[in-house]
Amino acid sequence: MSQNENTVRLAGVIKESIVDGPGIRMTLFTQGCPHHCKGCHNPETWDFEKGYNGNIEKIFETAKKDPLLQGLTFSGGEPFCQPKPLTKLAKMCHEYGYNIFCYTGYTFEEIISSFDTKPEWKDFLNEIDYLVDGPFILKERSLMLHFRGSKNQRLLDVKKSLQSGKAVEAQGV
Repeated sequence: MSQNENTVRLAGVIKESIVDGPGIRMTLFTQGCPHHCKGCHNPETWDFEKGYNGNIEKIFETAKKDPLLQGLTFSGGEPFCQPKPLTKLAKMCHEYGYNIFCYTGYTFEEIISSFDTKPEWKDFLNEIDYLVDGPFILKERSLMLHFRGSKNQRLLDVKKSLQSGKAVEAQGV
């Protein structure tokens, strides 16, 4: 998969979603995922060779045309497999006043422990406002969870988590 910072490999885009984070959001479903969680609701996103290339400038311009959007959500697939283009897109979004919500099959602890070998993960995490972390676990599935699919997953305030060095649950999201 290309790590061109101007192109993200996508499985699809939802221009307005109310289920993928707070408020009305544009949701990008990235293509490619190493986790292969049993019961995944997007198994078609697993194959790194499928999907299509999306230009982040065009994605951003499309988002800006919608006065209802409050932010973008990066879902998957696995967004941390494409940190460079998503970091660039997230920075553009922050400058515009949008927030960034991200789903990952990695835990916050796995991500921060990888900063030495994957510095691009640190750059990406620094541009995320809210993170739902951890793999989907079918036996812990619940339809009653806010923006999460299974009980092991956490909805984290990334800025507070990075400041404290440990996962901090988001409040009021």
